[in-house]
Amino acid sequence: MIEKRKMGYQPIPLPDRQNLTEVESRAGGQAFHDRMATRHTVRDFSDQPVPRDVIETAIATAGLAPSGANHQPWHFVAISDPAIKAQIRQAAEEEEQRFYDGGGGDEWIAALEPIGTGVSKPHLEDAPWLVVIFAQRYGLTDDGARYKNYYVPESTGIATGFLIAALHHAGLYCLTHTPNPMRFLTQICGRPDHEKPLMILAVGHAAQDATIPAAANVKKPLDQILSFNPNRNQQGN
Repeated sequence: MIEKRKMGYQPIPLPDRQNLTEVESRAGGQAFHDRMATRHTVRDFSDQPVPRDVIETAIATAGLAPSGANHQPWHFVAISDPAIKAQIRQAAEEEEQRFYDGGGGDEWIAALEPIGTGVSKPHLEDAPWLVVIFAQRYGLTDDGARYKNYYVPESTGIATGFLIAALHHAGLYCLTHTPNPMRFLTQICGRPDHEKPLMILAVGHAAQDATIPAAANVKKPLDQILSFNPNRNQQGN
């Protein structure tokens, strides 16, 4: 990463300025909403290959996300090698077995029942790509000195959202998988100890017989996820 301590504040004119009309703004927002409404998580992947450059472009899009102090505290490992995918699946299923044997607790396991998850994770091998997302607890300068990263989970979460949207826009499907613990990913992916694995994204084309759980289509209505101008008394003012 560039040593930003050597870079003072240098304001430049806003690049890529947008100046849409209200009509264009509504149309653009609705079009993106409608596109994302067709996004679905699948566990059934076809063997149709996905070119490497498509994955590269999606991850480059993730790298455009905002981050604390612009430190970009993330790293993405893209894996297509069948042997490595098989190794990840084996390790992930071992953790999942412990989870379903009681480590997850009855309430959590019951909450997952409508989603249809279980110990077996064939998608970790079937999907042509796995993208493992790491969050960097701290950064390293070119000369190896440490510097603090800020809002690491928040920043990496935003970048992951960018990535999922980019993959969908490219016509691909993905599945978020978070085995716990997932320390095994650090070793398999050859990443340093200051990077924490957060998630595996299985990425590819959906199989012809792919299904989704009916429960996955149940989304909270807008009035449950949005408030305008909350009551001042509720804010203690």
